[in-house]
Amino acid sequence: MTDELLTVLKFCFLALLYLFLFRVVRVVMLELKADKIALPLAALPVTEAPVSQPKRSRGARDESTLVIVAPESREGETFLLDQEITVGRAPGCGIVLADDTFASQVHARIYRQGGKTYVEDLGSTNGTLLNGERISGYVRVRRGDRVQFGQTIAELTR
Repeated sequence: MTDELLTVLKFCFLALLYLFLFRVVRVVMLELKADKIALPLAALPVTEAPVSQPKRSRGARDESTLVIVAPESREGETFLLDQEITVGRAPGCGIVLADDTFASQVHARIYRQGGKTYVEDLGSTNGTLLNGERISGYVRVRRGDRVQFGQTIAELTR
């Protein structure tokens, strides 16, 4: 090979190396940013229903539950959604996905407001999927909907 070709290949290799390093730093910064944004949200008090609304006598039927359907090692785990709950790899989350490397430290939050359940992506790297579609911001979740955090899939039941 000629010296000119080797020089061009060296520059191409260096450019790819710098691109790789840039992407790694970007992912780390997004993870750190998600922690700063999401942790105060988890500490917020849950808003209660206004006093003027009568309490319903249905009991547990008004409360939603989240059941993990994948991966098989966690299948069947159930979480009651009676208040705001965060999902992620961080130990402080309500649903800890420690083994899911595709989930962010604080990936998403699920909360109830006005008798309806919502899921909100908290700036996660790989995003949160609702029935296979990536969401941004908060989206209402209905019974039977499947929410994916990283590689973990959960279904909303009542």
